[in-house]
Amino acid sequence: MILDIIANIGQAALKFFAATGRIALFTIQAVRWTILPPYYFRQFVRQLMDIGYYSLPVVGLTTLFSGMVLALQSYTGFARFSAEDTVATVVVLSVTRELGPVLAGLMVAGRIGASMAAEIGTMRVTDQIDALDTLSTRPLQYLVAPRLLAGTICLPFLVLIGDIIGVFGGYLVGVYRLDFNPGVYLSRTLEFLEVSDVMLGLIKAAVFGFLIALMGCYHGYNSGRGAEGVGKATTNAVVSSSILILISNYIVTALFFG
Repeated sequence: MILDIIANIGQAALKFFAATGRIALFTIQAVRWTILPPYYFRQFVRQLMDIGYYSLPVVGLTTLFSGMVLALQSYTGFARFSAEDTVATVVVLSVTRELGPVLAGLMVAGRIGASMAAEIGTMRVTDQIDALDTLSTRPLQYLVAPRLLAGTICLPFLVLIGDIIGVFGGYLVGVYRLDFNPGVYLSRTLEFLEVSDVMLGLIKAAVFGFLIALMGCYHGYNSGRGAEGVGKATTNAVVSSSILILISNYIVTALFFG
């Protein structure tokens, strides 16, 4: 019984390290082909539109209502200690440092990570990736590199817009629901906000964008055969990118404030 448990643990550990090694090799190759020519500019622009422009409504709505809820919850908590005037500061710091990057990352992971895995997985199932090899076009350079670059570039812009919308949502609740003075609320918002707070969120966003594109491309590129294989690749892409977002969020925060 004990030997069976140890064997199962060892087998799970070996699978984990093998998967980690495959992802590491895939990442190195993908980053390498991102740097080396030729560059597929049309593919890159298409991914910019898909990841950036078409994700704006989802990110905007998420951050707007998150900022509004945060203002309400902060007021409820701080009212017990007669510290209602700190609501604006809490909203702006929470949105720029944590909520903006993490929520935007999770939303984009659900939308873009699944889309990338499904698209590339379908190409794998229908032998289109093998056809690219036959045409002397490197699949990693044509399919993966533009997505990695676009994801890394687009997400910081999405997060910056999401930060503005989230803080505006907190302003709406603070002024029109909680009866704060508009001028006082804005002054409290800007008083403790520093450039480093915004930059921390943007750095996190760039890391999240890279991870989302990487996981979507990796699971799609290594998709199993048939509709079931594509479905599993799509699910694995969303789950793995979401977990990596939360893990890397802690790591980046610890590097800055540890």
